[in-house]
Amino acid sequence: MKPVVVQTDIPRAAEDVFAVLDDVEQNPHWLQGMVSSRWTTDSPPRVGSRYEQLARFMGREIRTSFEVTARVPGRLVTIESRAGSSFPLTVTREVVPTGPGRCRAVETVLSSPEGFYRIATPLLRLMVRRNIARDYRRFRDMMQSGALPVSATA
Repeated sequence: MKPVVVQTDIPRAAEDVFAVLDDVEQNPHWLQGMVSSRWTTDSPPRVGSRYEQLARFMGREIRTSFEVTARVPGRLVTIESRAGSSFPLTVTREVVPTGPGRCRAVETVLSSPEGFYRIATPLLRLMVRRNIARDYRRFRDMMQSGALPVSATA
């Protein structure tokens, strides 16, 4: 599947935004359909760190194990699903400063759907884009209101 890229401008400092995006245990607070997300390796996050998540998508339960494969503290993190996960998935989250107290969050998702999901690839791509955009609007609003606490992992 072609990459899905979503950009969202957020009126918060890049380091604050990255600190929340880098803390996978906050994912259920702003990602719709996310049931749980927890680190399975020790903090702080670094290349090689792993976590498990449980989500619901299209009426199905999706269990995924991820590993951090690239990380630039305060700026970028890439995670890849591990063997045994629902389907191959790579997610890159990048935070780019755009001015004092402002930044742009960019999420890029690459996937190779299999089985049921492969049949629905064109529809799936549209749904993924729509869901990511919706989640980042929620993220932006929660960051503005202070509803998402900034962690110290960045």
